[in-house]
Amino acid sequence: MLSKKQARAFFLGGTVVTFLIFIGLTIFSFTKAQDQSNDGNITEAVVRGKVLWEENNCMGCHTIMGEGAYYAPELTKVIDRRGEGYIRAVLTSPVDWAPNGRKMVAYGFTQEEADDLIAFFDWIDDIDLNGFDTVVSPLSKDDN
Repeated sequence: MLSKKQARAFFLGGTVVTFLIFIGLTIFSFTKAQDQSNDGNITEAVVRGKVLWEENNCMGCHTIMGEGAYYAPELTKVIDRRGEGYIRAVLTSPVDWAPNGRKMVAYGFTQEEADDLIAFFDWIDDIDLNGFDTVVSPLSKDDN
């Protein structure tokens, strides 16, 4: 059993050690080597694509990196999965897009707007996801 003085010293010593570990890990997490944000590759097209994403409330149906609604497909690695041509065709389609019974409104984006959205998706694709390269929507079903 510890005396009152020993218990106080143990508590204060443990608190100081824990605090120093916390500060060290915080500083380590903010070092440039740990940066996974891909913010160095933001271009004007990426910014315009993000603005289009927000103005058209795409997150009301889609998710990116797990954030958003689950009505429509997850778009985190959509360029890798579907390719730019497919995405451009969906974005510029003059008719509603309705795969698997879920309808996407025909926004009729121009080629420039589609290019900006593709640049935004491509930028998202390059973010380091710590090995979680496949983000699966909970609505995905195995058709086996």
